[in-house]
Amino acid sequence: MAGQRKLFEDVGSETRGAAPQGGMIDAGKRGARGAIRIWLFILFALVVAMIAVGGLTRLTDSGLSITEWRPVTGALPPLSDADWQVEFAKYQASPEYRLQNSHMDLAAFKSIFWWEWGHRQLGRVIGVVWAVGFLFFWAARRIPTGWTRRLLGLGVLGGLQGAIGWWMVASGLSGRMVDVASYRLATHLGLAFAILGLIAWYALSLSRPEAQLMQARRSREGKLFSLSTGLMHLAFVQILLGALVAGIDAGRAFPTWPLMGESFFPSDAFYVPEGGAVWRAFFENPGLVQFVHRMAGYLTLVFGAVVWWRGRGSAHPLTRGAFDLVAVVLLAQVTLGIVTVVHAAPLGLGLAHQLGAVALWVAVIRARHRSQYPIVQSVRGTR
Repeated sequence: MAGQRKLFEDVGSETRGAAPQGGMIDAGKRGARGAIRIWLFILFALVVAMIAVGGLTRLTDSGLSITEWRPVTGALPPLSDADWQVEFAKYQASPEYRLQNSHMDLAAFKSIFWWEWGHRQLGRVIGVVWAVGFLFFWAARRIPTGWTRRLLGLGVLGGLQGAIGWWMVASGLSGRMVDVASYRLATHLGLAFAILGLIAWYALSLSRPEAQLMQARRSREGKLFSLSTGLMHLAFVQILLGALVAGIDAGRAFPTWPLMGESFFPSDAFYVPEGGAVWRAFFENPGLVQFVHRMAGYLTLVFGAVVWWRGRGSAHPLTRGAFDLVAVVLLAQVTLGIVTVVHAAPLGLGLAHQLGAVALWVAVIRARHRSQYPIVQSVRGTR
């Protein structure tokens, strides 16, 4: 029989059970969050470049210079004079050449060919960067739990984007028009912005451990998140309307502001050639298309001001700063839009306005993320 223990002898003398383990949220596979973020940032930069090159391709009327869709063999440009003659002959059979560019020689054709080839080549580069990165992280089992489908989805959307790009180009080769269909251009650009938004959201989410995100969500500002979601949707609609403007060069139709010509509402707004249906005016009448884009811009500005004011009431300084940035970028983008219209949308201003849309889009998504997952700071400003 064991003897009596002395006073306090059992303190620390018995074998204790395992201490409770915390952090069950992070018990799953954490993965290479930092490395995946770097990969996403590279994809982000490439998609922004793709949007810029795509805008320049449209503004230089280069999008129909390549009349075939060859995802693999098309990676090689013409390598000889004979190859160039073959490509030029294909373009000469297109409606754009016969109806608009019949004066074009081979040298001029080469200048527009390189824009479209570069645009398609950049798309291939994005596909390769995504595939190499995803397969590496997947094979090495470094993708965090719950993230495989999200990252795979980016590749699926990228492949769909390539198919939509050809669907867009094909509309300008049908014989009925000398440009691509504006609604197909809007679809193509809209998907590019959707992909860019997902990349931005994923990169922001991977910047913190999953447990920290779950804890931050307890402090989410629901009303502010809903407002920023509404602003995100409104900005997306405005981006689509901007694509309709670019698709028919409507930005050059009324180089005046605040009036359109001599009136608030453009004359002959519902005129459609060839006796088409009235609804086509919303896609094909330059005056009406630009008017709708202007009105949506004013609405976005007003609603953005409301969201910014609501964001100023956030309890989190970094969230307030995110909405301050949205207000600054939104005001700059509206101002740039007015300047672009007044100067009849020259190449430089048109591209700057498109990149301004990218900046606004990302700023809104960042502010939305901050309202969903606030970064709590102490009085001294540390996390």
